Amino acid sequence: MKRAILSTVAAVLAAAAVACSPAAPRQAETGPEADGDWSRPPAIERVERAGSALIVSGAAESQARVVLRSDDGAAFAASADPRGRFEIRLPAPVGHLLLRPETQVGQDTIPSPDRLLILAAGQGPIVVLRPGGATRRLDAAPALGAIDSDGRMRLASGRAAPGTDGVEVRSGGEILQVAPDAQGRWSVMLAPREGSEQIHVAGRDFTWPGEAAPSRDLTVERSGSGWRIRWTGPGGARQSTWLPDLAGP
Repeated sequence: MKRAILSTVAAVLAAAAVACSPAAPRQAETGPEADGDWSRPPAIERVERAGSALIVSGAAESQARVVLRSDDGAAFAASADPRGRFEIRLPAPVGHLLLRPETQVGQDTIPSPDRLLILAAGQGPIVVLRPGGATRRLDAAPALGAIDSDGRMRLASGRAAPGTDGVEVRSGGEILQVAPDAQGRWSVMLAPREGSEQIHVAGRDFTWPGEAAPSRDLTVERSGSGWRIRWTGPGGARQSTWLPDLAGP
């Protein structure tokens, strides 16, 4: 499923909101179909370290099997409880690890368009990458959590402190006011830009280093005061993501 950020903007503006949401799930061919329910891919909510292991937790179909697959063929799985909660324990990676979540309900497999990326053996950012949408950070992050770009438009996003009414974002001479949602998450479109740019969010300056170099493979590099990633989503959609460090330079 390929969704460019530019296409997402049109849908978002039509709904009078800026945040991007995952695609609507398809109905399962078995299992939940009998009750007229809709199967959905798993939602990754938290990643915690437990000694030499990482525990990935979230929500899925009740009692469904949740699988995290890596590009090298390794798979980690667990079953959700009756409430749909699951925990998957996996060894902490040596370096970077990209995982593809999916739900299995009976004979039906529901892959998620999202990707779970764990950087620097879990010592770096831990994020959920979303094709055509805002990256969601699961680690401690600064006011500006990520900037996603498809080469045409940029999407800045982050998470504000509880009770915050609005977040001010300054970019390219524009001053934008963004209202966080109930969880404090916010996102806003920025005009396209070639090269680096200073972006001011909630009292702190961030230097976006520009697009990552084109690549069909996952690339991860340090760039400026943060991590820059080039990755490919379902259907070949390519996206560049920059993750600022928690502390400034």
